[in-house]
Amino acid sequence: MTLRASSPIWVSPLRPHSKAGVSDLGLRRCVDLRCYWDLERLPKWECCCLSVLAQRAITPVEDEKPSAPQVDASGAIDQVQDTQSRGFHKDLNLLPKPLSATDLSSSPGNGAQVRVAYQGIPGAYSEAAALKAYPKCETVPCDQFEAAFKAVELWLVDKAVLPIENSVGGSIHRNYDLLLCHRLHIVGEVQMVVNHCLLGLPGVPKEELKRVLSHPQALAQCEMNLTKLGIVRVSADDTAGAAQMVVANGERDTGAIASARAADIYGLSILLEKIQDDDDNITRFLILAREPNIPGSDRPHKTSIVFTLEEGPGMLFKALAVFALRDINLTKIESRPQRKRPLRVVDDSNKGSARYFDYLFYIDFDASMAEPRAQHALAHLQEFARFLRVLGCYPTDATL
Repeated sequence: MTLRASSPIWVSPLRPHSKAGVSDLGLRRCVDLRCYWDLERLPKWECCCLSVLAQRAITPVEDEKPSAPQVDASGAIDQVQDTQSRGFHKDLNLLPKPLSATDLSSSPGNGAQVRVAYQGIPGAYSEAAALKAYPKCETVPCDQFEAAFKAVELWLVDKAVLPIENSVGGSIHRNYDLLLCHRLHIVGEVQMVVNHCLLGLPGVPKEELKRVLSHPQALAQCEMNLTKLGIVRVSADDTAGAAQMVVANGERDTGAIASARAADIYGLSILLEKIQDDDDNITRFLILAREPNIPGSDRPHKTSIVFTLEEGPGMLFKALAVFALRDINLTKIESRPQRKRPLRVVDDSNKGSARYFDYLFYIDFDASMAEPRAQHALAHLQEFARFLRVLGCYPTDATL
């Protein structure tokens, strides 16, 4: 498929040019945004055009013919009206249909409005995060996380907002894996306080509920309170989808855990607010785009990277030390197995062959790639890394 614009990607060779230290080396910055370090001592970083890496940057879809009717997400929520058949909820057919990974029938907006993809349906917490990041955006629901990635790659939307970690439930491992599979860039983050509500059909008291539907993480975050109520927990794809299912089934003994906005959209009653066990329930979302930010130093920035290490004692310690030596604060460390190479075999002349699990390491650190200390740290890290990729450099979100 043809690309509408080229997109710079920061890449580096797998091996450094030297094992020399980098703390005392200077940098030369070019006016055309290409950064070349001392080629005799340091690895070379350059900004490549996405068109050169098109085959790797975009995952093609096997069948590019539209497989579903055109998706229209604009204004659908505002058009929801009460139905005559059921006065207690709203017409679900007027809500936008979630975009699937193979649905290519949508076309980008006219540029006057940012289109932002999220996983779920209207009323999901991811939609609220998208609206916090871009208050006037047009939100586009997607049925799966991967569909949101592909929607950005295929120019169906401009951005995607996806959860990456929660203060109670931990990391969203699927999205960490997808960051490596797709050539998108992290251009921002959004932090949101998540307040879960117990929802039910209008006129139904909470004592009448026997089971509750919601996303597994939402159920886990409300486990203690649900146990006190004696309610059976049933998993659903997402919180807003659970609210929609309660309305569609019309069973009085079934409730949902979702947001207050989902209750308003689907015409449900809020039986209990802030039902989560921990009041400090915060979810961090990533903003993904086709093109990276130009690193700046005018405000606090965060940089996200992923790498693998050579085999040997103390390699992880040495890798993390490159940041400590330059007073760079690490805010997140996550390890994920390499699916294409889950095991590595190491031959030792004394002990014979041994097998170890092979891991990818994802790290977030408080520094901008415009700062020499961050550039030196990554150059130093390449002495120990078999693979290194910068996922994004973006402003830190300190608001809740």
